Amino acid sequence: MSLLVAQDLGKRFSSGGRTVEALRDVSLSLAAGETLGLAGASGSGKSTLARILTRLVPADGGSVRFAGEDWLALSGADLRRRRARMQMVFQDVSGAFNPRATVADALDDPLRIHAVVPKGERPREIEALLDRVGVPAAYAGRAVRDLSGGQRQRVAIARAIATRPALIVLDEAVSALDVSVRERILHLLATLQEERGIAYLFVSHDLAVLRALSHRIAVMEAGRIVECGPAGRVIADPQSPAARALIRAVPRLLPQESKESPDGR
Repeated sequence: MSLLVAQDLGKRFSSGGRTVEALRDVSLSLAAGETLGLAGASGSGKSTLARILTRLVPADGGSVRFAGEDWLALSGADLRRRRARMQMVFQDVSGAFNPRATVADALDDPLRIHAVVPKGERPREIEALLDRVGVPAAYAGRAVRDLSGGQRQRVAIARAIATRPALIVLDEAVSALDVSVRERILHLLATLQEERGIAYLFVSHDLAVLRALSHRIAVMEAGRIVECGPAGRVIADPQSPAARALIRAVPRLLPQESKESPDGR
């Protein structure tokens, strides 16, 4: 049974008297514990899709079922309660945090809002989360803005896993990091997935990044999914011009290094 199923999603934006069709009849599915890489050039619609799935922007049409529920029909308290099950990590981590927040503040918020643990246990839980993502507990009192880019992204991941989600949507989550830092963050994400069974929807324009973590890759162009299949197949034998263009942008991409599962998922 799929954890997430989206069908025929559509989205239009109006600007300067023009209407832009950002998504057109987009359908996808994601199993528990799976990573679906969502690839595409700038303007392909991949970030719009991610924001619809996380309920940051509304869809103009289509449906989404998440954990067996009509995800787009939820509102108010029902949506707030269930948001704990789907979290998001952004590219611009600085913009995702209150600029005056300490690391402890940033992690305390989801624990408090979603009542993950009793109030008296939250300091210990914060320490455990920091330890799990490789941030020293002594950093809890530091302002998030004073951390390095890699450290901020680790705190963002700690905040995402704080609510014990089934799915994390990663929107260009490592694209702003240096290569060595990026590799360590990808390794952390892979380890967390293995330990906790988290599913990832990993949005990126970089197939080299998606290769490292994805079981399957879906390729978007002009608001549509134009190709979807096992990561190894998409990289080794791309069927769409959009996928071939993304591969040409990463000349050292090695098909055999994708994370395709034994069952081809």
